[in-house]
Amino acid sequence: MKKKIVSLFLLLLSVFVSNAQETGEDEFGAWYMYFGTFKVADKLSIHTEAQFRFYEIASNFNQLLLRTGLNYHLSDNAIVTLGYGFIDTDPTFTDDQLLGAPFLENNIDEHRIFQQFILKNTVGKFKFEHRYRLEQRFISTSLDNFTDHRARYRLQLTYPINDRWFLNAYDELFINLQEPIFGQNRLYGAVGYNFSKEISVQFGYLKNHFTGSNFDRLQLALFINTDLRKKKTENN
Repeated sequence: MKKKIVSLFLLLLSVFVSNAQETGEDEFGAWYMYFGTFKVADKLSIHTEAQFRFYEIASNFNQLLLRTGLNYHLSDNAIVTLGYGFIDTDPTFTDDQLLGAPFLENNIDEHRIFQQFILKNTVGKFKFEHRYRLEQRFISTSLDNFTDHRARYRLQLTYPINDRWFLNAYDELFINLQEPIFGQNRLYGAVGYNFSKEISVQFGYLKNHFTGSNFDRLQLALFINTDLRKKKTENN
């Protein structure tokens, strides 16, 4: 009986380890990201974004994400956005892929339209940001083309340590508007540094949870927020 139990345990363990190796779940991956917001009018700004995601720290391509959008500023604390994104994803974890090797034959291409509302408020030194987003996802694989719809909510908290350093954390829930309902959940914590009022960086850790799997990702992000109206006036 004991031998059967041990054999069953070893079998289950081998299945778990094999699955982790196939998905890259046991690896520390990394996301390298750029976010830019450029004010072009009193109520309008342009959002730009690029993300390079890897199954491992600096190799094994997972995903390229390019996103842009037009922001309308209802006030200093309320922004609505209409945007578009292109996402190229390699869903397979293999050890022999090289750095920067996207657009492989088994990749999934996605064109995405999104609508977004951001609401900000401050409590003491804590800065809160609520982000609500709807996405229409036009997905193309080697076998099929289909459309998915998704809703996302992110609660972000920022705490300034001093004029330069700050802490940032968020939790974001993804809800599919078709089966299965649960998409994923992202829990994130980071330390950030302000080089100036316009440029900052963040270095953090993301726990990306899917049904039955979890991925650990390091994140390095560059943020640029500038007012092109001011620069245009100064040049004149």
